[in-house]
Amino acid sequence: MIKTEELKFDEKGLIPAIVVDAKTKEVLTLAYMNAESLEITLQEKKTCFYSRSRQTLWRKGETSGNYQHVVSITADCDKDALVVMVEKDGPACHTGAESCFFNPLYIDEEKHEFSLRGLYELLLERNAERPQGSYTTYLFEKGIDKILKKVGEESTEVIIAGKADDKKETIYEIADLAYHVMVLMVQMGITVDEVRDELASRHVIDHKVKQEKMTK
Repeated sequence: MIKTEELKFDEKGLIPAIVVDAKTKEVLTLAYMNAESLEITLQEKKTCFYSRSRQTLWRKGETSGNYQHVVSITADCDKDALVVMVEKDGPACHTGAESCFFNPLYIDEEKHEFSLRGLYELLLERNAERPQGSYTTYLFEKGIDKILKKVGEESTEVIIAGKADDKKETIYEIADLAYHVMVLMVQMGITVDEVRDELASRHVIDHKVKQEKMTK
């Protein structure tokens, strides 16, 4: 374990801090710390940064409630940059996105791995920008009633395909349902993490029930 005195702050007394979600390993944001904000972070175990634009300290979540609870802080080989692993209470970005990094500059489609989180971020982008001709834009412009109607329709399609024991069609319809459910999530401000945490809590309960049954 190194000491804070060994860190190399720049000529302005700052050190870049790359904030990463401890659960998903997703890069959330790039911020800066000075010696004081780093000390506050270590003491409170919540991220505190230095705003270069406002030239003042700011605690992440102070106004939004989206605190970042520090799991670990690691310096790079030169000790002039930090990786801060956190468990977050809500979106990391002021736009409402889970991560501040959601504007693709280049993607190799052959190597790019699809993820539900990536789809969610794309839907957030569609909702914010509302590009013309986009089906997703159409749904957001029509609003909650239209979105709920589509969720209902796609649920029915899944049931029909499943009842017919048609695996290929069921997969297709589940994908349609998943897409529309995620549109609903964005519409209602429900994050992927909130759904994941709910599923995780049920897993814990199910595990306890299973253990209780085994001991009887």
